[in-house]
Amino acid sequence: MRPLFALFPALLLILAPPAARAECGGSFGGFVQNLANEAVARGHDPAKVTQFFASVRQDQSVIRADRKQGVFQKPFIEFAQHLISSNRLNTGRSKARQYDRIFDRIERTYGVNRGVLLAFWAFETDFGGFQGDFNTLNALVTLSHDCRRPQLFRPQVFAALELYEKGDFSPTRTTGAWAGEIGMVQMLPRDIIENGVDGDGDGHVSLKTSAPDALMSGGKMLAGLGWRKGEPWLQEVAVPADFDWSQTGLRTRKRASEWAALGVRSRHGTLAGNLPASILLPQGRKGPAFIAYPNFSVFFEWNQSFTYVLTAAYFANRLNGAPPMTRGAPERGLSGSQMKQLQQKLARRGYDVGKIDGILGAGTRAAVQDIQQKLGLPADAWPTRALLSRL
Repeated sequence: MRPLFALFPALLLILAPPAARAECGGSFGGFVQNLANEAVARGHDPAKVTQFFASVRQDQSVIRADRKQGVFQKPFIEFAQHLISSNRLNTGRSKARQYDRIFDRIERTYGVNRGVLLAFWAFETDFGGFQGDFNTLNALVTLSHDCRRPQLFRPQVFAALELYEKGDFSPTRTTGAWAGEIGMVQMLPRDIIENGVDGDGDGHVSLKTSAPDALMSGGKMLAGLGWRKGEPWLQEVAVPADFDWSQTGLRTRKRASEWAALGVRSRHGTLAGNLPASILLPQGRKGPAFIAYPNFSVFFEWNQSFTYVLTAAYFANRLNGAPPMTRGAPERGLSGSQMKQLQQKLARRGYDVGKIDGILGAGTRAAVQDIQQKLGLPADAWPTRALLSRL
């Protein structure tokens, strides 16, 4: 099969009349041509544009990966067990020693704690061991053409073109995750342009092969996203049995000192008294409990899944020496199909739970907490079979 864009010579790009920009969908070949025309209109060299898009192909495996993210259906404790192994803990501590000078430099320059970067490095690529084998350009163009989230991926195509013009991207050889992220800490092309750092001093930013480059770039990116130097992000806490559970969740913030006055106690260390914080119960009032500070919100800029973010933040604590969490005895949650039933019932009652996908996301948690209050149940935002039956 010939590459789709081999049919579009540079002359056509120069002479083609301006067309309405297709944001997504339609003929894939026509969509690629529109991208190329737009690139030329932005001032990129037509010959370079032709070379850049010459091999691009639609990749259905990318679409399948985008639609199938069942791992996020797992509850927090199970998800954390899945990602945090003794081997990963030991490897993380070893990497912390190996790159101690780099982490010192990151902490001085960007204020980002080494445990946080180690957690992302571990979860994203297993410390660089597997960085993904999807062709990055194919992935970005495929997801731009797909109409689910084109506004996220379309700008990344043009950022990849900028990297190509600098000699730091190959349309045929650059590979990474199915969503277009590249390197040991999985950064999108625009993030690489804005935050890429030559950490090893060789004159290049090589996020795939240089741990210093990847870690320094990740530190700069987190700092740019609002990381606050010297502040905590998450602590495990104990919450009194008669607590007002409706006050839990990311929607409610009080100063840590106010939570302490309500009986919240840190299991390890002391609460950061003056910082605003939220109480999180990932599996309800009978499971583990955490207090989340402003830095916790920065994790969501890296990944939108609450379960992933909480696990990464908890793992960062473990890498910094915190003991394992107290798991408690949470009530049994819902299966994926039961969660979909719950989401459908909540949607019919007027709640915005987003996509009916069987994943306990922020919208579903908020709806569960609200309906629990209305039904006179402990409003801890943890959906159980009893709640499903009540509805």
